[in-house]
Amino acid sequence: MTVLHRGAPPLAPGASPDRPRVTELRLSAFGRHRGVTVPLGPFTVLTGPSGSGKTSTLRALEALARLGGGASLAEVFPDPRAYVPERARPDAQRRRGFRIGCTVEGPAGPVHLDLAVQAEPELRVVGERLTGPGITYLETALRDPGRRDVQAAWHTAGSVPVTRAPLPDDLLGTALLPLRVAGRTEGQRRVLAAAEQAVVGLRSTFACDPHPARMRAPVSVNTDRLLGGCDNLAAVLCRTRAECGTRHSLLVAAARAGLAGPVADVFAEHVADGSVRAVIDRGDGPGTPVGRLADGELRYLALALVLLTGPRVLEVDPAAEVPEAYQSLTVLADGLDRGLDPAQSAELVALAGRMCARGHIRLVAAVGEDGPASRAARAHGATVVDLKP
Repeated sequence: MTVLHRGAPPLAPGASPDRPRVTELRLSAFGRHRGVTVPLGPFTVLTGPSGSGKTSTLRALEALARLGGGASLAEVFPDPRAYVPERARPDAQRRRGFRIGCTVEGPAGPVHLDLAVQAEPELRVVGERLTGPGITYLETALRDPGRRDVQAAWHTAGSVPVTRAPLPDDLLGTALLPLRVAGRTEGQRRVLAAAEQAVVGLRSTFACDPHPARMRAPVSVNTDRLLGGCDNLAAVLCRTRAECGTRHSLLVAAARAGLAGPVADVFAEHVADGSVRAVIDRGDGPGTPVGRLADGELRYLALALVLLTGPRVLEVDPAAEVPEAYQSLTVLADGLDRGLDPAQSAELVALAGRMCARGHIRLVAAVGEDGPASRAARAHGATVVDLKP
């Protein structure tokens, strides 16, 4: 698979260099991908024909994020065989698997995380490496297939240069290091800094793919953190309209640019059973419930809301122990332009470019091949990655 990269600056002008951020995704052997390296800028667009692996690329990044947050392999990969490379042959012990990795930039410098997962005959980690320039912070390996652990070795640089201990074979070892490393020696403190950078860079990730059919019905007003499918759009509108007038006015402006007909406001109204529904105020009488909008209009509105909110509003798992100023929210959007007309695609990409340039979010989005969205992304300084079979 060939990757063509059209560059963007490695750091958005409004972003802090101290914020850990994922700058590269490695798909060594994952689904259709073999030996593929995907550069990730503040605003990254994946394009290519159907079947080129755009969705699986996003899936790999989401998987690393969830593992960084402490999820188990079984939770992250309920069907692990789906990610074993095509035509991969089992070894003498009937084992097959996949390998993914990433680079996280931050105060500790570039930190590289690489993970080897066995999918058959049973799901388990068989190897993990956390490295920096000239140093291996952590390395694990499956020594005894009969045991449910891996042998781990991490940098100590004290009286004992390396500490060895078993770690579970169904969790990311890097995410466990802050609980296992004392931090008494300079070497241990370097390991902790690298592990925490990798985990913080990965954890604040929001995978988003709005489902218009789920957004049409009223929802409980209490579900006010936006779900990945944007089902509870109305409840979140109720919250954001009250909390931040500036961002709400930007959402109204985006709706005005991308929805058919006049738009004076976008708000949530209560219905008889105590739930809320989203409404478009046309400025000339009763509003239009969003349930009457076309699927493309609903997706456009939901994605605009995602781009204009943040980790306190989106259903993400940020690192609570780290100040928000040192975290960088990454949004993963599969099919960013799905169902959108050319004008909506261009408007949404322009909004994404502005928000990413401010350092408000980082966005990795998949779009159709050589369509309005990919052309607009190039015009707005995105890192455009063309995935070619």
